[in-house]
Amino acid sequence: MSKTNKYVSADIKKQILKRLRNDGIPVAQLADEHGLSGRTIYGWLSKGASAAPTWLELNKLKKENQALKELIGVLTYEKTMAQKKS
Repeated sequence: MSKTNKYVSADIKKQILKRLRNDGIPVAQLADEHGLSGRTIYGWLSKGASAAPTWLELNKLKKENQALKELIGVLTYEKTMAQKKS
């Protein structure tokens, strides 16, 4: 198997990753469409995943976490009340 290095512009990388994240298109399909290996796309994903989250993303996650904790509290209370009634 011969190795070939195919240059992919930054715009194409962004487009591929955007379609992967937003549209849910499988990596294998995107790799076939662009003549790349799936390993290449997974490499791009891992590089992007190692970046620190932005403040906006962090605050969004904190709010979501708080809302989930509140929901767990409500559900736990309702379950406890239902068990006491029976």
